[in-house]
Order: sequence, then C-alpha cells, then structure tokens
Amino acid sequence: MNRTFVTKMPNHIGAFLKASKCFASLGINITRVSYNKAVDSHMLFIDAEGTPQQLAEAADELTAIGYLQCDEDSRSVVLLEFRLKDEPGSVTAILELISAHYFNISYISSQENGTEYQLFKMGLIADNSGKINDFIEEARKLCSVRVIDYNRADKIYDNSFFYDAFVSELSSAMEISPEGRNELIVNTNLAMQILDETGVSPYRTFDSISRFANLLAASRGKEFSPRITTCQVTENTVITLIEPPCGSNTAIIRSGGDHLFIDTGYACYKEEMLDIFREIVPGFDGIEKKVFITHADVDHCGLLPVFDTVYASAKSAECLCLESRGEDGFRERNPLHKPYVRICKVLTSYTPVQPEKIKVVGEKKEISQMLGQTGFFRFGELRFEVYEGKGGHLAGESVLIDFDHNIAFTGDIFVNMKDMTAQQAEYNRYAPILMTSVDTDKKLCAAERTALFQRLGVGTWQIFGGHGGKKNYTVRSAEI
Repeated sequence: MNRTFVTKMPNHIGAFLKASKCFASLGINITRVSYNKAVDSHMLFIDAEGTPQQLAEAADELTAIGYLQCDEDSRSVVLLEFRLKDEPGSVTAILELISAHYFNISYISSQENGTEYQLFKMGLIADNSGKINDFIEEARKLCSVRVIDYNRADKIYDNSFFYDAFVSELSSAMEISPEGRNELIVNTNLAMQILDETGVSPYRTFDSISRFANLLAASRGKEFSPRITTCQVTENTVITLIEPPCGSNTAIIRSGGDHLFIDTGYACYKEEMLDIFREIVPGFDGIEKKVFITHADVDHCGLLPVFDTVYASAKSAECLCLESRGEDGFRERNPLHKPYVRICKVLTSYTPVQPEKIKVVGEKKEISQMLGQTGFFRFGELRFEVYEGKGGHLAGESVLIDFDHNIAFTGDIFVNMKDMTAQQAEYNRYAPILMTSVDTDKKLCAAERTALFQRLGVGTWQIFGGHGGKKNYTVRSAEI
C-alpha cells in the first residue's frame, strides 16, 4: 500500500532525519521525497510504501511529533508593494506600522529604478485577513499601496506555508472537500516536481494551475456560454454540437424520436449542461439517456453518471471500471499526466460511472494499424463503422465514421484548433504545460490523424472533433 504524507517540519538540521528514522523503525520504504525551500521552507512530501497498519502507525508518530499537516492554521498571507520615496528612512514608518499590527514579514524585495521612488515588496503573515485589510487602510495614509497577486509576482513570497495558501485560493474558486484539498496539495507538488525536472519553473506550474482553476470557475452559472450549432443530416436526423468554454464538446444526435450523446464534458458544468439538454431534447428527464464516449479522459466523461447506458470501446470500458474501483485509469498510469488528471478530477468534482451502465461496442483486439476497425454501431438512420486508434492520444480512443452520410466523430485524435472560441483557445493552453503533452504519444497521434483523413471517401465530410467547431472537409477523386 502507498500513501503520501504531507509533512510540516521545523526548518533546522536533522528534521528530515527524524522523520526518516520514524519510517525505518516501522519497516516502511520511502519511495519519493519532494522539498523545495524556495517554494515552501517547511513542507516536505514523502511517498511511503508499507502495510496499512505500518502506515497508520507512522501517521500517529508523525502527528505526535508535530510533523503532519494540520488544518487549524488560519493565518493569512499577502504580498504588498509600497511606493516609497527613495531617501534614507522612508521605509521606517511602514515597518513601525507592521510591528504595531504584530505581523511577521516572510519576504522583502526592493531595488532602485532610477526614479525618485522605490517599490518595496513585502510578504506579510497575519492571523486573519481582516487584520491585513485594516493594515492596508492605514498604510495607504502613508504611501501608495498595491496588493500583488502571487502568481504574477516574480518570486513566491511566502515560503512558510505556500501550499496551504495556494490550495485555499483554488478552493475559493471551486467547491472542494477537505479530502480534495489534500489531494490538490499532493498533486500540485507532484506536478511541480515533475515539471521542474524537465526545466519548467515551479512558479510557472503554480501559475498555470491557478489560471486553469480560475478559467473553470469563470465559466460557471450565468457565464456558461457554449457555442451551439445544428447540422441537418437528413430530414429525420439532426446533430447538435455543444462547445463549452472549458472541456470537451458534446454532440447530440437526434434520429427519429431517439437521441444519442457523444461525450459529455466536465462534471462541474453538470447543471448548466442539463439545462441545455432539456432545451434541445424534449422530455429529457424521462427518456432513456444513451451516450457514446470517444475515450476515457476526465474532460469527456464528467456527466456519465447522468446516463443510463454508456457505450465505449473495450479498452475505454476497462479504464472506466478501473476508476470505479478507485484505481488509476490509463491516463493516470502515465507519471507525466497523473498530477494534472488528479487535479482536474478534484477541481471538476469528477465521479466515476457505475460499471453496470457500461456497454462495450466492438471487439477487444490489438490494433496493428494506425486505425483498426473493431465493429459497427447503428443509431437511427446512421450506420457507423467503429475504429480504434493505437493509443496515440489515449488507449481505447474510438472514431465513428458513417460513409453513407459522410460524418465522422473523431474524439481527440482530431481537434479543430483553427476554429475555437477565444475561451476554448485559452483553456487549451494549460493542459500541454501541465502534462508536457495532451497525447500519450504525440507522433503516434499525428500518424493516426493522417490515417483518419486518408480513410475518408470522396465527397464533402462533416467532421466533429473533440474540441473546436465542426470541420467541413472535401475529398476529391484525384486525392484517393
């Protein structure tokens, strides 16, 4: 059994040695350690492997010596910039005011800039945010004061309990449980450690996670404004494409009186999407709800628990079943992708679908070509050939092609980057940073994409990708 211990240690010689002896005495193996003094001088992350009893005893011992993180720390931090006259003693009045309010200073930075003023940056620690607000009001009587957002600062200013403050900000944007907060702390640290080893600044990692969370939050409620387009296939068959600002597209196929959904987007937009579904699908709440997922990524599967039947490839079904048992899905088995996926699941309130709802489409077989046909899927007037990629984006990825009506649903093997809204384009900036690549194998995915377009027959095609608008694509006889 593995467990991540989030410890707060005193910043002095022998602190880690004391924790290490605790694990060794219990026969527990330490599998990962992460510590960055420039980010947080007290917080140390330890991944340990042992029996449940051993790990429980370790937790008790670490708690007894005050090393385990506790949630009672209600201190607040703020980074302020004071515009002071560039002359001797100008900062004295500010320091006296800080002292009068009993604040600790965790960070100071100042440098002359060739003008008659200096900009002093100071990180202040207080028992609560109200005291900081009172301080700022008084300080502004002495000089100009500006509050700086930490993720726009050139350095992390609070190296005492940065992770707590960081996750508190994320939690204020999205509804996150106490268990989710700890999951965010662990995986934010893991993302920072992995990306730091590839040359990405820790501060860029934190900034990207923060901006990603803010984008998710900013698109909720009344601000949820997906682009919705309708495509008439036949007299009795219509496809409606819903493109949320964040997350995957959702397509709704109406053929006759029946409806099929393709992918579902993020769970955090459940209520917003349900309102749209009810507008598009008459009597939505009372119908049998059926969805086909192109692949088992969190941004495509967030609303699966709403549906009665979930159609998926054999491998995608396997991935969903792993998640339902609390195990790592395919994406999380990739160490580079795991922290981002875990962060996404917490921020978007992801819940795995019940296995009994899943219905496998096509054969389970090894894919030898870039795209291998695994079966057929008929819905109303549409007759899809089902193809599976070799796993360039994610194992189990499916493509649906109707050669009679020139329609293709491609998942993320093809993403229409050239036709995205401004919000979609902004959202799609952050996953490549935090995962190093959105694909499991970028070159393989590119080869699958080429194979997909080569497989299409003569005529004008309507291609529905996992993100971005519908693509109209014409294949001429000379190109075959």
